[in-house]
Amino acid sequence: MEFFPPSSGIMVEHMNHELTSAIRSAKFRGWGLKSLVSIIVLALLAATSQAQTASPQPSSPVPKSNQELKVNWLYGAYVDNDVPLHSLSNHQRFQLFLRQSFTTPGVYLKTALFALADEAEDHPPQWGDGFQGYVQRVASRYGQFVTQNALAGAGNALLGYEPRYDRCRCTGIWPRTRHALVRNFITYDRTEKQIRPQIALYAAAFGGGVVAGTWQPGNPSLLTKGYQGVVTQVAFGVCSNWLGEFAPDIKRVLRKNKAGNPSSK
Repeated sequence: MEFFPPSSGIMVEHMNHELTSAIRSAKFRGWGLKSLVSIIVLALLAATSQAQTASPQPSSPVPKSNQELKVNWLYGAYVDNDVPLHSLSNHQRFQLFLRQSFTTPGVYLKTALFALADEAEDHPPQWGDGFQGYVQRVASRYGQFVTQNALAGAGNALLGYEPRYDRCRCTGIWPRTRHALVRNFITYDRTEKQIRPQIALYAAAFGGGVVAGTWQPGNPSLLTKGYQGVVTQVAFGVCSNWLGEFAPDIKRVLRKNKAGNPSSK
């Protein structure tokens, strides 16, 4: 199993070897916070190294950050259907990673909700219930999601894949719904036209689950944690894409209902 394609360079091959060996030997266990920091640093260094040696991208107009790097607090990074898609520079990709992981409330809301679900299921049971147990679950989930964002960002940069959701240029509920569902499993390459499988996204979801398993008590199966991360991405990705697709329509309906309701004035 490889987290990045072998054609990405010496550093990525080294990362593939280290990550795969760690999973097989379970040597990640006990790293705790050190494993999270190491994964993020290696991922970002790999993306930077590959960017320095990658072939030049086709010239295109420089996109405006306020249009190209929108991150909604509920459904994540997106591009409006009236904004042309341009392949992001590595600087823009890093900005997007920072927004998705630290400076917008979406990741904190996602963390809090998943931690509440873990609290309700008493998972892992060694952390107990109450405030202390919930804090530990919040920290664990946040570390998992930031790791996933770092791995996904680095992988998409190495492959030249599109990391954002683009709203459908089509009309009709079903065509747009189909677009939202399918886009959770495919994306575009540097041309922003040729479709590619979401390799980096799901490898990152697997990797984030594996890393989270290294600091959880009870010696959980790292492969199982990785699989659970992938399943979570499937469900959460479909829902967030659908919300991102129809958010403008939902807002219009809510505003219309509010304007037509005398009691709201």
